[in-house]
Amino acid sequence: MILIDGKKAAAELRQELKEEVSELKKKYNQVPGLTVILIGDLTPSQIYVRNKEKSAIEVGLKSDVIRYPDSVEEKTVLGKIEELNKDNSVSGILVQLPLPKHIDKQKVIEAIDPAKDVDGFHPMNVGNLSSGYESSIPCTPLGCYLLIKKIEPNLNGKKAVVVGRSNLNGKPMTQLLLKENCTVTITHSKTKDLKAECLEGDIIVAAVGIPELVKGDWVKKDAIVIDVGINKTEKGIVGDVAFDEVSKVAKALTPVPGGVGPMTIACLLKNTIDCFKRSQKN
Repeated sequence: MILIDGKKAAAELRQELKEEVSELKKKYNQVPGLTVILIGDLTPSQIYVRNKEKSAIEVGLKSDVIRYPDSVEEKTVLGKIEELNKDNSVSGILVQLPLPKHIDKQKVIEAIDPAKDVDGFHPMNVGNLSSGYESSIPCTPLGCYLLIKKIEPNLNGKKAVVVGRSNLNGKPMTQLLLKENCTVTITHSKTKDLKAECLEGDIIVAAVGIPELVKGDWVKKDAIVIDVGINKTEKGIVGDVAFDEVSKVAKALTPVPGGVGPMTIACLLKNTIDCFKRSQKN
C-alpha cells in the first residue's frame, strides 16, 4: 500500500509556488498578498493562522493578520473587508472560521470580493466551480484532488464515492471529480447502505466527521482512500477511516494527521497566487 504523504506533497507544492512568486516579482515588481482576519482567541484558529502566516512568508508572499477581539461588531469586520477589497496590494482575503455567534457568517463570506476569495466560499465561486468555469476552489478539496492525481493521473471513468455533503468539502470535491470524468456518488450519514456504496468506489473521500466510520470491509481492493476527518477520541486524533483495517486493502491511503491537512494550507497559498495572476490579467 502507498501511504500518501501530505507533508511531502505540500513541501513540493510550496517549493513550486516559491519559484512562481519569484518569477511574478520579476515580471510585475509586486508579490501576491494574503490578509487573514482572525476574530477571538480560539486555540485551533490561532494555530491555523500562525501556520498560514509562516507558510505564506516562506513562499515569498506578503502576509498580514488583522486580529479582533470576540466582542468586535459585525459592521467593523464588514468595513475592514470593504477596505481590503479596494486595496491593490491584497490579492487574497480570508476570514478565519468559526466566527462569534453575533457575526453572520454568510454576510461576511458574501462581503469578500469573489476575485479575492481564497477560501472559495463566495456563492459566485461556488457557482463558477459547479458550472466548470474558472474559480477559487476551497483549499481542502483542492488538496485532496491534487493528492489523488499524484497516485492516479488519469481518473477517466473511475467510480468515486464522496462520504459527506458539506459546502466546505463534499460538494466542491464532487465538482472536481466530475470535471475529471469520474462517476460520482455523494453519500452521507443518512445514506441507507453506506457500506455497499463505498464498496463501489475506485476512489473514496471520507469527510463526514465520524471517527473510523469507513472500515476495511467497506473498501474494495486497490481503491484510493482520502481521509479528511480529524476527530478527537480517547486514543488520540483519528480520521473518518479505520486506518489499520483499510491499509490492508487500499492501494493508497492518507494518514491522519499528516495527510490532507498540510495540503490545505499549501493550496491556500496556491489560491492567493492564482487570484493575483487573474487580477494582473484583468
